[in-house]
Amino acid sequence: MLNYYSYPHTTSKEWVTFVHGAGGSSSIWYKQIRDFKKQFNVLILDLRGHGDSKPKLKDTFNSKYTFDAITNDIVEVIEHLKIKKSHFIGISLGTILIRNLAEKRPELVKSMIMGGAIIKLNFRSQVLMKVGNIFKSVVPYMLLYKLFAFIIMPKKNHKKSRLLFVNEAKKLYQKEFLRWFKLTSEINPLLRFFRTKDINIPTFYIMGAEDHLFLPSIKNIVSKHLTSSLFVVENCGHVVNVDKPEVFNNQTIQYISSLP
Repeated sequence: MLNYYSYPHTTSKEWVTFVHGAGGSSSIWYKQIRDFKKQFNVLILDLRGHGDSKPKLKDTFNSKYTFDAITNDIVEVIEHLKIKKSHFIGISLGTILIRNLAEKRPELVKSMIMGGAIIKLNFRSQVLMKVGNIFKSVVPYMLLYKLFAFIIMPKKNHKKSRLLFVNEAKKLYQKEFLRWFKLTSEINPLLRFFRTKDINIPTFYIMGAEDHLFLPSIKNIVSKHLTSSLFVVENCGHVVNVDKPEVFNNQTIQYISSLP
């Protein structure tokens, strides 16, 4: 089972589950835990191969991960803790996993809060993935990761987020990085399906105004999907919860509290 940390609340029945992105770990939520556990039951977890979720023995022989397999890892923890329904908060690739979980097990999802959400890869990010695929076996993975981090979070005020993700990624093994990187071959058809289907679950997108790769497609999807809304954080990049933690916490807690 994945490594996880749960913070039960003495009176609240509401659960909030945090899902980090590729190369991160549960530690990226350190600026959220204090505020959220005052009001909700909180669950944070390390995705497989990240943080303290060490690769399983069977993963050693299986070179490929799938979004469904990684989503099932999350469901396993939820069911183990007997959580009937949770709000899910994700960042970056974590938002794809949450949307996939909502597709497979909608009864577990009360709402989806998507920070730095990925719903479409534009031409620039598709080129980035293709270049990564070509060089992934010959270039040290940390060099690739640093390049990706810089392209996604290029500005001076994104430096803290960049460093946090690069430092977390250093804890991954080369093989683990390659397994996650191969997931990108699944991304396009999955995202295309998510864009066409408006799932009937309240969805709140919170995006940095400087998230140049992903914000335009989120604006487009919110204009079409009735159950979703968007809040754009000024002077902020891709990793909203790290760049602007106070705004992120206030807006997301306010959103959860407003739901019936």
